[in-house]
Amino acid sequence: MTLLNTDNSAHRAAAEKPKTGRLAAASSIGTALEWYDFTVYNIMAALIFNHVFFPSFDPLVGTILAFSTYAVGYVSRPIGGMIFGHLGDVLGRRFVLVTTLVIMGVTTALMGLLPGYASWGIWSPLLLVTLRFMQGVALGGEWAGAVLLSMEHGKANQRGRNASFAQVGPSCGTLLGTGFITVITLTMSAEAFQSWGWRIPFLLSLVLVVFGLWLRRGVGETPAFLKLEKSKDTTHTPLKEVLQQHPRALLIAGGSRIGSDVLYALVVVFTLTYVTTVLNLPRPLALTATMLGAIGNAITVPMFGALSDRLGRRPVYMAGAVLAMIWAFVFFALLDSSQPWLICLAVIGGLLIHAMMYGPQAAFVTEQFPTRVRYAGSSLAYTLAGIVGGGFAPLIITTLYKEMGGTLWVSLYVIAALLITFFALWKAKETAHKPL
Repeated sequence: MTLLNTDNSAHRAAAEKPKTGRLAAASSIGTALEWYDFTVYNIMAALIFNHVFFPSFDPLVGTILAFSTYAVGYVSRPIGGMIFGHLGDVLGRRFVLVTTLVIMGVTTALMGLLPGYASWGIWSPLLLVTLRFMQGVALGGEWAGAVLLSMEHGKANQRGRNASFAQVGPSCGTLLGTGFITVITLTMSAEAFQSWGWRIPFLLSLVLVVFGLWLRRGVGETPAFLKLEKSKDTTHTPLKEVLQQHPRALLIAGGSRIGSDVLYALVVVFTLTYVTTVLNLPRPLALTATMLGAIGNAITVPMFGALSDRLGRRPVYMAGAVLAMIWAFVFFALLDSSQPWLICLAVIGGLLIHAMMYGPQAAFVTEQFPTRVRYAGSSLAYTLAGIVGGGFAPLIITTLYKEMGGTLWVSLYVIAALLITFFALWKAKETAHKPL
């Protein structure tokens, strides 16, 4: 098949410089789909799965179990990072991007067809965990390829902006996921939504897969990889090379994203549980706040990516980390007001601060590694940090709140994660104005 080959047609496509709009769309569509899928899962884990797949537990314990399956999607990411990171440096970026897109869409659609605990008993949550595992494998291989697709095609002085195109995908995916679920919850009864309506957003992911395949067909292999391939300088053991020759880069790149992951889990994932379960406020309020925050995040991520091209990756990134530490306390003060506009402000503010870190992040992480192992190194750093940061964050946050009976320890946990990121950035060298 044309899509699955890095053949002569792909080489010719790479020779023609893709337009910025097409490049941005092709880069972001995969992460948008995969974060749409993750967002739908995350929302359902907070609102529905404790009833459908874990019905024999009290609501908060059921939510904790649902968030445990959420963590599986992060634990499996390094496996995808290793498998597809290897293939991306050996076979090319384009091949991997198509493969991961298809895997993600199919596994998500299957979740929408999965019977609940009442029908299949223990097999139901087990299959849910298996599909979640496959989601994580696909996402673990997607991110680095999406970033490199735009960064290695673009101009040297615009790497921050171009790499951030892939970072817009999560916000767009979050927006699509929460938007679909909001519409569904407003147009059907709570009973119908819990019975079968929750399945619709999962099945709609197949539409995004088809659109994504069409977009990526128009963008060929990156010039950087083609040059490497032509000079026969590709490596057959990229993972081994990363671990042996670039351990410091791996630690810095991984540490740099732990704080942003934990902040995202707090602002997007835990907000749904806190607003609906603790504050007992309407579900559409939490979803609306998340949607508004996602819009702001999607708009500002490329802006902060472009700003890092001018000021450097570290100053912009570190400023975001410091503001996030302050917001970890402001966030709950706004939520506890129970005022809709203040709740929206809490989420929007948190996601704007998140964008300050997320905009420069893609370029910063990938610039730590040379071209021959850039896919493998970036994937490994991204996925391993994802376990420490985002993977267990909703579970830890929910457990801390339940056991400590308040939000103080939750805020302190978020600050601890951000301090790790700040330290990694402090020890790193500036990469914005250096040759790739």
